[in-house]
Amino acid sequence: MSEVKGKDTIESVTTALDGDSLDEKRARSPRDVPFGHIVTAKHAEVALNLTEADFLSAQKEAEKLSLQDVKEILRHGYDLHEFDPNFPSKVLGKIKVFLEDNQILETPEKHAELIEEMRLEAAILTSSSPYAEVRAVVHNGDDVNIPCSTIRSWIIGLIFVVVVAFMNQLFSVRQPSISVGPEVVQLLCYPVGKAFEKFLPDIGVTLFGVRHSLNPDEFSRKEHMLITIMATGGSVLPSSRYIIFTQFLKKYFNQPYSGSFGYQILLALSTDLMGYGLAGIMRKILVYPSYCLYPKSLVTIALNNSLHRDKNTPVQGPAQKTWTISRLRFFMWAFVSMFIYFWFPNYIFTALSAFNWIAWIAPNNIDLSAITGFSKGAGINPLPTFDWNIISSKGDPLVIPYRAVVNKFFGVLVGAFMVIGMWYTNAFHTSYLPINTSTLYTNNATTYNVSKILDSRGWLDEAKYQAYSPAFMSSASLTMYYWFFALYAATITHTYVYHRNEIVQGFKNLFRRLKSSSLTDDVHNKLMKKYPEVSEWWYLGLNLIAIALGIAVITGWQTCTTVGVIFFGILLSFVYIIPAGVIYATTGIDVELNVIAEFIGGAIQPGNALAMNFFKCYGYVTTAHALNFVNDLKLAHYTKIPPRHVFWAQVVATVISALVCTGTMNFQLNKVEDICESTQAARFTCPGVNVYFSAAVQFGSMGAKKVFGSGGQYTILLSAFPIGLSIPLILYLAQRKLPKEHWARKIHPVAFLSGGLVWTPPYNVSYIWPAIPFGYLSMVYLKRRYLAFWSKYNYVLSAAWAIAIAISALVMYFALEYSGIELNWWGNGANSGCESKACVRMKLPKGEYFGPRIGEFA
Repeated sequence: MSEVKGKDTIESVTTALDGDSLDEKRARSPRDVPFGHIVTAKHAEVALNLTEADFLSAQKEAEKLSLQDVKEILRHGYDLHEFDPNFPSKVLGKIKVFLEDNQILETPEKHAELIEEMRLEAAILTSSSPYAEVRAVVHNGDDVNIPCSTIRSWIIGLIFVVVVAFMNQLFSVRQPSISVGPEVVQLLCYPVGKAFEKFLPDIGVTLFGVRHSLNPDEFSRKEHMLITIMATGGSVLPSSRYIIFTQFLKKYFNQPYSGSFGYQILLALSTDLMGYGLAGIMRKILVYPSYCLYPKSLVTIALNNSLHRDKNTPVQGPAQKTWTISRLRFFMWAFVSMFIYFWFPNYIFTALSAFNWIAWIAPNNIDLSAITGFSKGAGINPLPTFDWNIISSKGDPLVIPYRAVVNKFFGVLVGAFMVIGMWYTNAFHTSYLPINTSTLYTNNATTYNVSKILDSRGWLDEAKYQAYSPAFMSSASLTMYYWFFALYAATITHTYVYHRNEIVQGFKNLFRRLKSSSLTDDVHNKLMKKYPEVSEWWYLGLNLIAIALGIAVITGWQTCTTVGVIFFGILLSFVYIIPAGVIYATTGIDVELNVIAEFIGGAIQPGNALAMNFFKCYGYVTTAHALNFVNDLKLAHYTKIPPRHVFWAQVVATVISALVCTGTMNFQLNKVEDICESTQAARFTCPGVNVYFSAAVQFGSMGAKKVFGSGGQYTILLSAFPIGLSIPLILYLAQRKLPKEHWARKIHPVAFLSGGLVWTPPYNVSYIWPAIPFGYLSMVYLKRRYLAFWSKYNYVLSAAWAIAIAISALVMYFALEYSGIELNWWGNGANSGCESKACVRMKLPKGEYFGPRIGEFA
């Protein structure tokens, strides 16, 4: 570093920061403030949320940065993270002071500590991740020579794709369902990979100058991750299966042509591949930016690190104890503990799962069960469960950012007041119905029989409808729909006002190659530049193939709809893929489009329930699948899997999964006796299919206009759209005027509104409240006081418990439940009264009915 000459001062340096090119700035900045090593590791942990390892790494990088570099990096970082819910607010406040207070650089000796902190922060922003969650599990380096797309990784991956697709499809119609997720595959494929490594010979072939061996070297973490990505593609079942089930079975639409394998596979591939194409095209907006965390992917990476000899560094933990146990050993202890424990709340003593102790006091007390009931009530219970599967069912509190969990909880709580208020005031006649149920009812409070209003085609017969009844919903269902409508509007506004700058930049880069020349680039983008990128034309080609297959399905068979449903789905996905993707990437919360697809589809083509199914399939599934695939693209981005390897792994796994699932579905439809009947011996009662058919009838046969339009009994629910649209805007304007640490700046409108969706019956407060203390313990207490301990073990614990539950449930089913072996005692049948059979607050006099008079329905 050169010495100061003549009148050169810090002031001249700060002047140089505000103009012209980087080279010109540096040319006018002959001197910089040296890095003084003032900040200690302990201070950096408190002030900047850095572990000792992060601090030492950042120090090396900070020494290379001039103040000019620091200011440029921090200015870019502040613009990017100003309203980022995951970026530490105290650090953001320091960055703002550093950028706006000119006195800091004019008198650096008075602000040496802050200057050094900002140098360290700038180093973290460019050489690692700004988030402690990511730094805890994601390496900021890469070795391009590590084997990835090998013969053994493809053999193992495709075997698991076939097995997972078969099992998940087979048990998807069972109540309760059983599924094998990618996290289970990730654990099980590791010993298989090590066995291949040990026993296969090193023989192979050379193609295009590259040797492909059966056993190239040690089974690598990249091979392992590529297999996991394949398994993820195989575990996502074609949503078109719901259409096939409702079309083929006699109890629904009874259309035999839907049993054709060609029809089924074309429909499955059409919806699946369209999601991939959209994910790939949007990856520069939803994958490459550093603020796109995808919290759930961090658990997968943590397990990968644990299994592949991750460095075991001692860390300081609670009670001033130094923890030396490795991540792998910690994983095994946590896995075994949860595997054993899970048997108690789910087989030995199931009352621990739905710990309904308040309702047990007076089981026939309608009010007590309505307020506190776990199964049939609002679930307001301070100690509702001892089952981790339920605690984490609406978002793992060890993974989802704590701010998102708290916002969601308060949304659920506000929704509870709406549910209880409607039920006790008999709003919309809800007092005649159970408080928390998804069942549709007639105007005399009996279960709605949809067959009584349909003609032979499955379309609405208006005369039958007028002679029968409108469909009435419980207060929980009405609350859920209201918050759905508000959420859809809020998602658009929130994304625009909080993330517009990042999205604009993403669109500018949409058709540019990934570059790393900028000083402010994310380190993972820099590392991924080493690998050939996938052309947008590849992804666009997938979309075109998907459209062509969809058109062939719609026009080649008697689907009673038009090809417009395909383009409706694409349009809806283009509207919501970025807003929903940004929310998912930053909070881990899904914004599902099933209700808006039903709502719009039913309004466009009322009276046609089958067309409603296609509207829902293309409108909802395209975006849902795209977000699943985007999550895997980020996973590959974090773990440095070459993009072209990921592309082919995802596409091939999806095609094979679709073939396997379609074949399995044909077996179910033609060989399983009494499939989808309530008396089916193996409990293949198809709860999801029944709900899908009911929604198709409600929104399709009756149409959104009858339910929510002018003269409909639920028109007032449409007020949720303008309310949801305005909430993020009002909050944004208010937050700009508040200090960074103010509690109101922690309100996330979409996370808050997503809490109302928890009221999808039979879910209630009991499914979200228990996550609050666990989230606080992990994401606040341990993360703040024992950052290194939290970084080492938190995500490993989450992975261990999730996998233990999945494997324990499989063992439990095949070893005991499949053979009908049960434990019959009070602890497995504790619920009685209004918790075993839903009660109502008001009963109709004999011969009376509520609502509009017969013949005057909307």
